[in-house]
Amino acid sequence: MANSRTKDMTTGSPTKLIMEFLLPLLGGVLFQQLYTLIDNIIVGKYLGTLPFAAVGATGSICFLLIGFCNGMCSGFVLPVAQAFGAKDEHNLKLYIGNAVVLTAICAAVMTFLTTFFCRQIMVLMQTPSDIIDMATDYVFIIFIGIPATMMYNLLAGFLRSVGNSIAPFVFLVIAALLNIGLDLLFMIPLDMGVQGAALATIVSQVVSGVLCLVYILKKMEILHIRTSDLKLQHHHTGILLKMGFPMGIQYSITAIGSILLQRSVNGIDSIAVASMTANSRVSGFLMAPFDALGSTMATYAGQNVGAGRFDRLHKGLRSAGIIGLVYSTIVMAIVFLFSKQILLLFVDASETTVISQGSYCLIVNLAFYYFLVFVNVLRFMIQGIGASGLAVFAGAFEMVARGVVALIFVPIYGFTAACYASPLAWIMADLFLVPAYIYSVSKLKKRFQAYRENRN
Repeated sequence: MANSRTKDMTTGSPTKLIMEFLLPLLGGVLFQQLYTLIDNIIVGKYLGTLPFAAVGATGSICFLLIGFCNGMCSGFVLPVAQAFGAKDEHNLKLYIGNAVVLTAICAAVMTFLTTFFCRQIMVLMQTPSDIIDMATDYVFIIFIGIPATMMYNLLAGFLRSVGNSIAPFVFLVIAALLNIGLDLLFMIPLDMGVQGAALATIVSQVVSGVLCLVYILKKMEILHIRTSDLKLQHHHTGILLKMGFPMGIQYSITAIGSILLQRSVNGIDSIAVASMTANSRVSGFLMAPFDALGSTMATYAGQNVGAGRFDRLHKGLRSAGIIGLVYSTIVMAIVFLFSKQILLLFVDASETTVISQGSYCLIVNLAFYYFLVFVNVLRFMIQGIGASGLAVFAGAFEMVARGVVALIFVPIYGFTAACYASPLAWIMADLFLVPAYIYSVSKLKKRFQAYRENRN
């Protein structure tokens, strides 16, 4: 099944395999974050602080709703990775076909619901009155683009599940460059405001999804399916939903805590919203390597579980942990020295309060990146193993931590308390994920041993 466009991660040095898979995936994630940064830089510099805050006010709700959709897609590709590791091409194609149908259904339902209730959602978020109209205009277009977002995530996930992380990276680079060009066109000469930023994002996502589809059709025969593969099968649909639904719920549960936090920050004032937005945009870029490392380990774990190579799981975890800790140390040292200068990318130097508050929040978060490494690595490995349900509880721990800070401490201590919400969430998640990973691997080994004994 393997060829030059796929990568078998069940043999060879775990560190080398992880790095080879990680680097193109990291490049893709960084470029994805790059065009989000460019959106916000142009909005902040050319449109002003209030439009910048309006875009930021939509962040947590987008994380909740679109995160659920993308979490589903991430879960749907795990059985494909396991089938690839097991060299089971028949079931691999059935999983792909069933995943395509389920994703189309999810995209249609989510797009309808989010666009229909868009304004009510922003009101529920207690979006400040001076930015609610702009925030609604922005997020409405983002919601319309949910099918394009899910299309790219599913197709790129299929490619990564068979070890190809290079093609999705190339397509994201193209999309990022296109997004930057459209940002400049829509927001400056065409004067479309925040709507232009949203439209540029959606168009670029459509392009990246179409490029993935064309590449699969022309180059990836292993991912080709027949019409009969699109017929929903009870067994395959059940496994896909068992993998995908918990991952979607996990994203949503985690996002509920972020929504509570965003709502509490919205209740302070627009300056606090702008400060948190500036911090979150920089943090999103800095945390991209953790996301890429997590996705890498989901594929690594999925393929090795499919091949029955359980001995390689702990080796992969150790390698991923070292990679993440080294990166954390380097980025903490750099950003600690230049946090305020980095925030000047988004706002004018005259916005001293935004810069001061955003810098403080950024440094607080950086101090806890060591915990974030294992949140991503362990969570995605547990999902790759096939125990997606357990990962949901990690999201619940994060939700509770952020919720406690939002509901109890922010009303008392204001913006400063909000800065400690994510670090507390990461610590709480790790307290659950470490024993959950050990339990999952132990259970998997026992089940596999029982299966072998029954066969003999």
